[in-house]
Amino acid sequence: MKTELVFTPSAAVSSELLAVFAVDNNTSKEKDAKPELTLLISEEAVKKAAAFVLSTGEFKAEANETLLLHSPEGLKAARLLVIGLGKAGKATPHDLRKAAGTAVRFAKPRGIRSLAIAAPATSFDAKLALRAITEGAIVADFDSDTYRTDRKDRSIQSLTILAPESFDKTGAENGHREGAIIAESQNFARTLINEPGNRMTPTILGSKAAEMAKEVGIQCEVYGADKLHELKMGAFWSVSQGSEEPPALIVMTYEPEGAPAGPVIGLVGKGITFDTGGISIKPADGMEKMKYDMAGGAAMIGAMRAIAQLKPKVKVISIVCAAENMPSGKAQKPGDIQIAMSGKSIEIINTDAEGRLVLADGLHYARQLGATHLIDAATLTGAVAVALGQINAGVFANNEEAFQHFSKALEISGEKFWRLPVEDEYRDQIRSSIADIQNTGLTRYGGAITAAMFLKEFVEDTPWLHLDIAGMAWLDSDKSWIARGPSGIAVRSIVEWVRSYAE
Repeated sequence: MKTELVFTPSAAVSSELLAVFAVDNNTSKEKDAKPELTLLISEEAVKKAAAFVLSTGEFKAEANETLLLHSPEGLKAARLLVIGLGKAGKATPHDLRKAAGTAVRFAKPRGIRSLAIAAPATSFDAKLALRAITEGAIVADFDSDTYRTDRKDRSIQSLTILAPESFDKTGAENGHREGAIIAESQNFARTLINEPGNRMTPTILGSKAAEMAKEVGIQCEVYGADKLHELKMGAFWSVSQGSEEPPALIVMTYEPEGAPAGPVIGLVGKGITFDTGGISIKPADGMEKMKYDMAGGAAMIGAMRAIAQLKPKVKVISIVCAAENMPSGKAQKPGDIQIAMSGKSIEIINTDAEGRLVLADGLHYARQLGATHLIDAATLTGAVAVALGQINAGVFANNEEAFQHFSKALEISGEKFWRLPVEDEYRDQIRSSIADIQNTGLTRYGGAITAAMFLKEFVEDTPWLHLDIAGMAWLDSDKSWIARGPSGIAVRSIVEWVRSYAE
């Protein structure tokens, strides 16, 4: 999608479709209260074109509700699309992001290939508004039907974003530029996640990361099994030993000129390109989705793509531990003892609790390479989805300052994470009678927490965040603003968290 930011009156723009936003100003809590609608645009021509239909009450401006008008009088656009943002005063940039996505998803199946979106003239900061609209539109243009032989290209070819004259021009331009970089990086992660296991092996994931790194000008090294043995990554190797596909240890480094010596940010991603569960094999139903078990690693690769282009003044090291978890005569077994890179001994209770094993060595290695602050992302547990559903992802933190940085990042990214505890009392659940720790909890209760407690063993006192995105990394149904399939969650939040340390 080609995007363009212009400071031009909406009524004067020729387009297949012009999208504008509306809110409901009625503050009454009565169930049948009539909406008091306001178009978030100052141009009288646009208001006049929509005035009659808005006065009928059939459109209520609920979040992502749409109203289409053909041949709107007084406008050069062939169609006018009004999109609701909900109640006035409550709409956030994330609501604007979703509404922009709704405009694109509305246009695509109708054969509309170019559209214009009018940024709201009031209620929003120029930079945040333009960033949100740009991100929402680009993310919405992605579809996962890559291998269909009857696939029809319905992508939007051009998007014109219309900024009101009242907007700060520099802020709007920066928001548009940043939004495009971040959204394209999120879609890059989604492209990686969408690939099936036979077309996205650890080796291929490593080559895709290296190609990306070369394009954006950061360092990338991809290592195989020999490096794992050299580093004594026994936990990581134990997961990959059952597969014919070799593992890949992907190390990306961004070190801008003028960056201070510290902090050094470490990004660590779980890159299980296909997860059968190993000897503790998963049920057949739904196993095909386990191609997305590398969504945490893809998020880190996407985040590094954005970071390289946004150029924050902070050093970043990213490690993706990529492997297949397969059952074979060489695979690890329940009851095996593995020695992690840190020297800790691990009793394997369930071979399907493999993500925490690769992350254990990845987190320790990031510290060894100099990372002073850590964040990991992983589709780690089904338990987090049981706890939070498909509304919030889980976040765990051992450091309050690091978590506050993340909370502020969420205000910009718009992604939804809910904090869960990592308290010392939970450590009893991963005590082993034969080794230092075991790789699952003694009971199934608090499964997402015991997984986080396992990881906490390998970060020690280093400020650390753990993102369990298992419930949110794959969308089972279409939303009005995003297609079903890989979501690319965490890319935006990771980028903002990193940038917060450069301020």
